[in-house]
This record gives sequence, C-alpha cells and structure tokens, in this order.
Amino acid sequence: MIDYIKSTVRNRNTIRLLEKNQYTFDVDPKATKTEVKRLIEGVFGVKVIGMNSKRLPIKQKRKGPTAGYAVRYKRMIVTLNSTDSIPVI
Repeated sequence: MIDYIKSTVRNRNTIRLLEKNQYTFDVDPKATKTEVKRLIEGVFGVKVIGMNSKRLPIKQKRKGPTAGYAVRYKRMIVTLNSTDSIPVI
C-alpha cells in the first residue's frame, strides 16, 4: 500500500500551499482518496482534514522512430490539521 505514493511534488505553487498546511503528492492512478488518506495518517501520524485530486494530462514522448506516452499519475493535494505537519525533504 505504501507504493501508492510515488513522490512529493515541489514547485513554486506547492511551496505556496505549504503555508496553508497543504502537501502535494503524485500517487498511483488507481489509488482512491480514502486509501491515500489512511496511508498518510498511518505513516506520518497526522490528521487529514481534506483532499483534492486531479489527473494530469497525458504527454507524448518520442525516442527515435518509436513514440509512446509518459507515465501518468494522479496528483493529490492533502490538507492537514493546523497543529500537524509532515517533514519535507
């Protein structure tokens, strides 16, 4: 189940969200909000009060004569209780 979370997302927009106690993760597209919520609460020992999810647009990749598509992830924005935090690496 820990394999659902692929990586944390760090860019200009997600750094702004950290001020609102919101963390952004790329997760497996098959993962549901409930599964990710239980996973984050269990692993980090925090209280999740809200979650938003979106599917990123698919991107075409080309290497030589063959064309394919990049791996697709679902992006989750997790809002934590104001007293909780996750250590950002």
